[in-house]
Amino acid sequence: MDAASPSLPIERRSPDIADLFGGFLTLGLIGFGGVLPLARRMVVEERRWLSAQEFADLLGLCQFLPGGNIINMSVAIGLRFRGIAGACAALLGLIAAPTAIVIGLGVLYDRFHADPHVHHLFAGLSAAAAGLLVSMALKVARPLRRDPAGIVIACACFLAIAVLRLPLLATMPVLAPLGILLAWRKA
Repeated sequence: MDAASPSLPIERRSPDIADLFGGFLTLGLIGFGGVLPLARRMVVEERRWLSAQEFADLLGLCQFLPGGNIINMSVAIGLRFRGIAGACAALLGLIAAPTAIVIGLGVLYDRFHADPHVHHLFAGLSAAAAGLLVSMALKVARPLRRDPAGIVIACACFLAIAVLRLPLLATMPVLAPLGILLAWRKA
């Protein structure tokens, strides 16, 4: 049973501005390219700012909004706990170091892009990113195991986008209201 199980009491604490900046700075530095699994672990399991269900709900909202999911998540968490200042601190923490790293890597890639070792490096990074994505999907889906309607919506979304190759823009206007209706009727 994981530390964020709903059956165990969880001591919660509200992060301050420095916590938000530091937490998301750490994510930005160590979670290059696959931050959502690490964000969930930090926010739910380690720092206990949100429950697993709250994280899954917030992630659903952040995925529906335009922009990167983790960017939206950092702003939403910062806003929830410390308002505009918290949103700015979390966002700045998340993007400052990776921006500098990307610029540096871009300069190096420009110089060494023809080297076969660089191509192998990127192939390995692609495999690692795919593994992180699958891991995150399983962790985020865990709270849905007791929600048949949520499972149906998630499966329909996967089927529409991954199997049938329907565009997200066509899928979301159908599935989002359906998911909201099912959740509303359950409540």
